[in-house]
Amino acid sequence: MSGKIEKLLEERGKIRKIGVIGMGYVGIPAAVLFADAPEFEYVYGFQRDSGSSGYKIDMLNSGSSPLKGEEPGLEELISKVVGQKKFECTSDFSKISECDAVTLAIQTPFKNPKDLIPDFTPLFEGIRNVGKYLRPGMLVVLESTITPGTTAGVAREILEKESGLVAGRDFCLAHAPERVMVGRLLKNIREHDRIVGGIDEISTKRAVELYEPVLTRGKVIPMTSTAAEVTKTAENTFRDLQIAAVNQLALYCEAMGVNVYDVRKGVDSLKGEGITRAILWPGAGVGGHCLTKDTYHLERGVQVMDRDSLDYPAGRESLFVLARGINDFMPQHMLNLTKDALLGAGKSLSGANIALLGWAFINDSDDARNGPSEVFRDLCIKEGADVRVHDPWVLDYPGVSISQDINEVLKNSDAVVIFTGHREYFDLNPDFVRDLCGAEVPVVVDGRNVIDPDLWIEKGFLYKGIGRGDKNQGFCLD
Repeated sequence: MSGKIEKLLEERGKIRKIGVIGMGYVGIPAAVLFADAPEFEYVYGFQRDSGSSGYKIDMLNSGSSPLKGEEPGLEELISKVVGQKKFECTSDFSKISECDAVTLAIQTPFKNPKDLIPDFTPLFEGIRNVGKYLRPGMLVVLESTITPGTTAGVAREILEKESGLVAGRDFCLAHAPERVMVGRLLKNIREHDRIVGGIDEISTKRAVELYEPVLTRGKVIPMTSTAAEVTKTAENTFRDLQIAAVNQLALYCEAMGVNVYDVRKGVDSLKGEGITRAILWPGAGVGGHCLTKDTYHLERGVQVMDRDSLDYPAGRESLFVLARGINDFMPQHMLNLTKDALLGAGKSLSGANIALLGWAFINDSDDARNGPSEVFRDLCIKEGADVRVHDPWVLDYPGVSISQDINEVLKNSDAVVIFTGHREYFDLNPDFVRDLCGAEVPVVVDGRNVIDPDLWIEKGFLYKGIGRGDKNQGFCLD
């Protein structure tokens, strides 16, 4: 432990002014929760004034949320802290120098998961901006999900190069990964335990000081920065693994002519001391920014940090990557179900009109990042189908026309394919839908168990559903 950093922190005193870089699904709720905490005096939200996202600056400074979809309490909290003059969104990154602590919440996708090379370009740009304005005694925290070893490795190197300061001696550095789900952002930050890992003991302690004031039910779990990185990538990898397991079970149930939801209920019923049967829900695919790529961060971490010491069955694919492949397959399975159902109705996918319901990857949200609907749409178009997309929450998406008029999308459709469990779709009336479709044998493919198969079959629909081997109709593909 460096005596110099201890002295610098003593001189600086408690954390009072905070900067949050990245005004997205993670950065916005984090920033306003910091601002709402009485322990902190002021929060800057840093956002590039770009053509695609610069609009967020004015919206936030007027007290409005640029995030669509249902986020309980977020709009009200933004308005509150702006009105109290405790929060400001700015594109002036030089104000980083005024802060006691700076967090970064910037996306970390993979351009090509097969080569395990993440695209850290936006994150590294943000880290360089911090480095340029870094001052002695400041705390820097990466909240982005990153490859294990990044905080104490390349992130530290960039900060030290840009600032001329030394981590652990002149400033504190830590990783505190976000653990939020769209639709419950404020609740998750307040109530989930917070993983906090510094590059050294004093960095961890300083980061704990930053996060404790915003927690209500959650508690801080301290560890090293690399352990925190592994924790985040592992928890999302395990969730992806659980989804893959039930998706594979759903495929098996279809093949064996049984209802996966009956099986799931039976498995889930076994409870007692020492018994864990965590079984999730099958579906049309996994989307979003986290689960679709965090497995690859974990895989890359073990390869980059100490690949030679890994003891693993020779020639065997990683269980985690295999699971990722199963979940990536589900939009293709939806295509197969759609083709099979159309065949049963005497039609082919080529030339068919497809009504695709749901573009967001999660229900009642506008978050369409890495959505499985896009994969399905592209596959349909490649095979000559015409696809119209409806989503009540997603208003626009680059290169895709999305309608909020469900009548327009359903009209003259040969197949209705449900990809998202938006609440609006649970109320669909089969008579109404059939009249709009106008097909002699209309097709419905349910990827989220939204509709009642018996009712829709009774109304003349040819039905297919994920894991509904007991109800699926039509021919089976080889």
